[in-house]
Amino acid sequence: MSRLFAPIALRELRLANRVVVSPMCQYSAVDGVAQPWHRVHLGQLALASAGLLLLEATAVEPRGRITPGCLGLWDDATEHALGGVVTALRALNPTVHVPLGLQLGHAGRKGSSHAPWDGGQQIPLEAGGWRTLAPSTVAHADDELAPEALDEAGMTALLERFVDTVRRAERLGFDALELHAAHGYLLHQFLSPVANRRDDDYGGSLENRMRWPLEVLATVRAVWPAGKPLGVRLSASDWDEDSSWTIEESTEFARRCEAAGADWIDASSGGVSSRQRIALGPAYQVPFAAAIREAVDIPVIAVGLITEPAQAEEIVATGRADMIALARALLWNPRWVWHAAAELGGTVNAPAQYWRSEPRDARGVLGETRTGQR
Repeated sequence: MSRLFAPIALRELRLANRVVVSPMCQYSAVDGVAQPWHRVHLGQLALASAGLLLLEATAVEPRGRITPGCLGLWDDATEHALGGVVTALRALNPTVHVPLGLQLGHAGRKGSSHAPWDGGQQIPLEAGGWRTLAPSTVAHADDELAPEALDEAGMTALLERFVDTVRRAERLGFDALELHAAHGYLLHQFLSPVANRRDDDYGGSLENRMRWPLEVLATVRAVWPAGKPLGVRLSASDWDEDSSWTIEESTEFARRCEAAGADWIDASSGGVSSRQRIALGPAYQVPFAAAIREAVDIPVIAVGLITEPAQAEEIVATGRADMIALARALLWNPRWVWHAAAELGGTVNAPAQYWRSEPRDARGVLGETRTGQR
């Protein structure tokens, strides 16, 4: 039996398989408000038959956006728009409840940026940009405006922003949350000495650098329903030889996240250092997931250049990770999960409108044998 297509439980949420749609920023919102693009984009991903669909990094305040086009959930307008998207996704396949998760994010010093297709560089204040926030007044790149350093009052206010967004996510009926502490965004900035140069209780030692991200996690966990899971995405390495944020520190952070109530660790890497040198290759981040999985008892997600069904199956079957997250592979082939099920002997829950697409040599992949089709 395929391990990739075995169910897994996260608190009271049951996933039909171990494939996760990784959060993918679309930079297509207007003032944080979801647009028709989000319905179409997420609609096709909701029909992909993955075990869990995680929505893109969603900012808890306007200053927390990566770009002006980033999705938000900080007021009634953003809540209403995202609620319409959720309602549409639920209606696509009424017989199958597609688990929906929301990734909570704050860009910190990497905010006020152009979209990638516009170069991705920081937007100057005079061109509509905004002053970003960070643990310290250290810019991400030498030619960028330095961020404002958060004081403790600002950190407390941001905690309330997270709480407000979590409550809105609960009202909208999301099944899971993922806290974004990776890719050089605000929580990762606190963790990494590349961005965190503080000399108070939130900087210096590993214990201090972990303090505020763990406070955010504990605060979110306290207001998120007890039966619903909450994961954490982290960058397991800065890929910067001058940074101590390596798999060893990441593993300790993962242990502390588990103790604070996290239900999975999503093991990615990089993003905080302009000097990073990433050794790309197939499944290049899987060793990070495997090391963290040895240290914690909660499930671990592997992500990064996992493109082939046999490759994903081997990662899960050998115990190097419990789940696989796909992003670009699903954009290129939205039916990746169906094809993987055909190759590995799994089944998926497909909408009735698509049953007749099942090839004769793959009968049973889309569920039980279909009869009575005209």
